[in-house]
Amino acid sequence: VQLQASGGGLVQAGGSRRLSCAASGRTFSSYAMGWFRRAPGKEREFVAGINWGGDSTRYADSAKGRFTISRDNNKNTLYLQMNSLKPEDTAVYYCAQSGTCVAGDCLRNSWEYDYWGQGTQVTVSS
Repeated sequence: VQLQASGGGLVQAGGSRRLSCAASGRTFSSYAMGWFRRAPGKEREFVAGINWGGDSTRYADSAKGRFTISRDNNKNTLYLQMNSLKPEDTAVYYCAQSGTCVAGDCLRNSWEYDYWGQGTQVTVSS
């Protein structure tokens, strides 16, 4: 399985950014997906997760109301639309695929994800 995250970059506070994650290697539409991030000096944290069909999602409190996770199973691609960005959103963002979580709160758990992308840097300037 290969997960290729893209779309990161430098954005001003209040701006928007859309991250993409292109997946290959196993049937994308069969697996839940998630976004995590690691800020400088901090541990990796959950951002958002989505089940195989897109009808079950979970968000970190920090992402609710600002970020939207979605997927296009025809394109084998996961997305994270980020709006109203803040300097504290600065981090490396990772996409991941779960071989064990089907839907619900398990989407929040990093140990449910068995494949990880390389990460894309998002920097929000104040």
